[in-house]
Amino acid sequence: MTKDILEKGAIIQRDKETFAIAPHIPGGIIDPAGLRKIADVAEKYHAKVLKITSAQRIAIVGIPPEDIDNAWLDLGMKPGAAIGLCVRSVKICPGTTFCKRGQQDSVGVGLKLDAKYHGMELPWKFKIGVSGCGNSCAEPAVKDLGLIGTSKGWKILVGGCSGLKPMIGQVLAENLSDDEAMNLVEKVINYYKAHAKKQRLGEFIDEIGFDKFKAEVV
Repeated sequence: MTKDILEKGAIIQRDKETFAIAPHIPGGIIDPAGLRKIADVAEKYHAKVLKITSAQRIAIVGIPPEDIDNAWLDLGMKPGAAIGLCVRSVKICPGTTFCKRGQQDSVGVGLKLDAKYHGMELPWKFKIGVSGCGNSCAEPAVKDLGLIGTSKGWKILVGGCSGLKPMIGQVLAENLSDDEAMNLVEKVINYYKAHAKKQRLGEFIDEIGFDKFKAEVV
């Protein structure tokens, strides 16, 4: 077996024999019991390593294919949408919940976005970053959709990408409340889903023009 198993959230590894699975950890926030469970499952199925990912998950790397189903059963967690044409990850900084520099509640808003959109099928892979201040620890400027907290509310960026064709997101709106930011995110995602071809959001915006995109969603 030499291909990813999309329905099981299993990614083939370089050895072409074992797989990595990544339990979904919304915002990278997990309690000690959940962390211990991941470690126990990794040991039980003789994983080669645990890898902390850029999407704030803990990947269990090196699982034999015959153990994937039982590993998920033991974890009792949803797979992280690490592959496929969907909302891959919502990266969240500590925000006003934990960080002294936080200007907005990135944890609260980010977890709401994660619950609503994580795994949603879209024309291409789609990443979201939510940072509670301008330090941008969740890298919102290089996400398809980014939120940056300021003292006056949320700044929304669209079209960023850190992939093969790096792009910096463009500012779509500023000084938004939590509800206004959530509503605008919904409009952006719905418009992209309805009109884009198999392309990243930034490529779609470049194709139709930022001014047209902004007029359609704001």
